[in-house]
Amino acid sequence: MPLSQKRKDLIMDSLVYVILAILTLSMLYPFYYVLILSFNKGTDSLLGGVYLWPRAFSLENYAQFLDDPKWYRAFVVTIVRTLTGAALGVLFTCLVAYGLSHRDLLFRKSYFTIIIFAMYFSGGLIPYYVVLRSVGLLNTFGVYVIPSMLSTFFLLIAISFFQEIPAELKESAHMDGASELVIFYRIILPVSMPLVATMSLFMGVGQWNAWLDSAYFVQSESLRTLAFRMMEVINKSNAPMDAIAVANSSSAGVTSYSLQVAAMVISIAPIVCVYPFLQRFFIQGIMLGSVKG
Repeated sequence: MPLSQKRKDLIMDSLVYVILAILTLSMLYPFYYVLILSFNKGTDSLLGGVYLWPRAFSLENYAQFLDDPKWYRAFVVTIVRTLTGAALGVLFTCLVAYGLSHRDLLFRKSYFTIIIFAMYFSGGLIPYYVVLRSVGLLNTFGVYVIPSMLSTFFLLIAISFFQEIPAELKESAHMDGASELVIFYRIILPVSMPLVATMSLFMGVGQWNAWLDSAYFVQSESLRTLAFRMMEVINKSNAPMDAIAVANSSSAGVTSYSLQVAAMVISIAPIVCVYPFLQRFFIQGIMLGSVKG
């Protein structure tokens, strides 16, 4: 007897839900595994068999992380870098985009040609290093935030977004004697919150996870970032993990690997906490800015 259409739909829906559940579990479990290892005694984790919950619960991994000036300083530098870099990146990108959104701007096509060319072509690492050295940004905090103040990707999205704002808003403000900067801060930015929130999160996550610039362009230990410190732990030695654990284990049972997973949790936590509040702006901000080119 053939199955009814309703039963077929029920079987297909159940199959889809099962597949989605398996995919969700496969993506979430690695994060959960890192979390339980961070709360487990480091030397005990080396024995294996920790899968669902901490076998030897301990807070020493986090205690040592917070007590180590190197990790704490890197965490502070990363927070300051993320907040400053995201704020400057959003502000400067929006300012440039607002200017280029005016269709009567002089040399507008030339500016767009330069932007598109810069998106697809790069001088490479060595010329970039020479430029940073010539402007005095090497081994300074500015090397983290100044080169990233303009995002060409979000610049194009913001231009399209601003062009979608009704011209009557700007014209009425001009009639009241408002300058372009006043219009930008009082009218354009308040109605562009979906775009601003989207840019802030993407730029903030990029700044939070960046480590190459800290490795290549910074020599001062006080300016190292959290992402660089974690990469440093991962690449610290080619020795087997047991040897590393023995060499770095303390009376509290903390190993280099347990300290690393604790740093991972601490580095992920701020992004996980912020993401739900800004998620609703993502699709709206990206789609509204991509309606017109």
